[in-house]
Amino acid sequence: MKKHNFSAGPCILPQEVFNEASQAILDFDNSGLSIIEISHRSKAFIAVMEEAQNLALELLGLEGKGYKALFLQGGASTQFLMAAYNLLQSKAGYINTGSWSAKAIKEAKLFGDVVEIASSKDANFNYIPKGYEIPSGLDYVHCTSNNTIFGTQIKEFPKVDCPLICDMSSDIFSRELDFSQFGIIYAGAQKNMGPAGTTLVVIKEDILGKVDRQIPSMLDYQVHLGKDSMFNTPPVFAVYTSMLTLKWLKKLGGVAAIAEQNEKKAKLIYSEIDLNPLFKGFAAKEDRSTMNATFTLTDESLKETFDTMCAEAGINGVNGHRSVGGYRASMYNAMTLESVAALVDVMSDLERKA
Repeated sequence: MKKHNFSAGPCILPQEVFNEASQAILDFDNSGLSIIEISHRSKAFIAVMEEAQNLALELLGLEGKGYKALFLQGGASTQFLMAAYNLLQSKAGYINTGSWSAKAIKEAKLFGDVVEIASSKDANFNYIPKGYEIPSGLDYVHCTSNNTIFGTQIKEFPKVDCPLICDMSSDIFSRELDFSQFGIIYAGAQKNMGPAGTTLVVIKEDILGKVDRQIPSMLDYQVHLGKDSMFNTPPVFAVYTSMLTLKWLKKLGGVAAIAEQNEKKAKLIYSEIDLNPLFKGFAAKEDRSTMNATFTLTDESLKETFDTMCAEAGINGVNGHRSVGGYRASMYNAMTLESVAALVDVMSDLERKA
């Protein structure tokens, strides 16, 4: 039976990427060697790294605009620390829209004054704050574009007179934006790009070198830029698989093409949530994420029945995060409309049987 994997991450990837990556595990590019045993200093892998970096910039529309792409380790959680280490001289502003924003704030406080510009904590982060003012004199402003746990997504980013830093871990490459408005974009690979193990960091080079602290080499963006992501041994397989996924996305037509598909998937499931009296959406409608639809049952006595129906239909990974409860359907780029329709069919069947 086909499995429809709605897991929030590590998550679904395109089938052709799984096929090509699994073949490379056995024999990479007819070399007689596995991708996980070739030297990261070899010409073959350097070509992989360069292609992945170039594809990332191309798909984001940032080629020739002073940006560089890095593939690092430590997940987005390490970027909470690195961004502040490299940019926070005196004061930074943070928009708090959920758990990951809160963790980024905690790390930044180790390096300087942090101003919480806005927060949606008062409603358990079920909306995106609006109408806030941004103080002057900030070293940077940090935001999280999409909130995996709560199912909210920033639709309009703040206008700032300092670098805008964005954690895009759960919606990178999923929608069209002016990516040049950001000084740094970072994203763990395991949502929309590849397996867990690498993190894409896209940096506008001219924002660096402005703090007077000494930065440890492994946490210094300039060190990693100077070594083209090869300062230490990179996560070879994760970078390779990410490169394959970016090639797949380019072949589809890039971010514009996948954004159209993502809108169709989101429209399908949110229509069912709104029309079916047995379900209620968690996030404010105007702030709903196209990547993570969060919803609950209006009658908890139906939970066992609904869970059983999901399992019988091959629906996997839809349990909500403990801080929200209910259900979460993560619909990353590789998720098909067919899989979303399968979940919607189960939701409709529940209404008919209830």
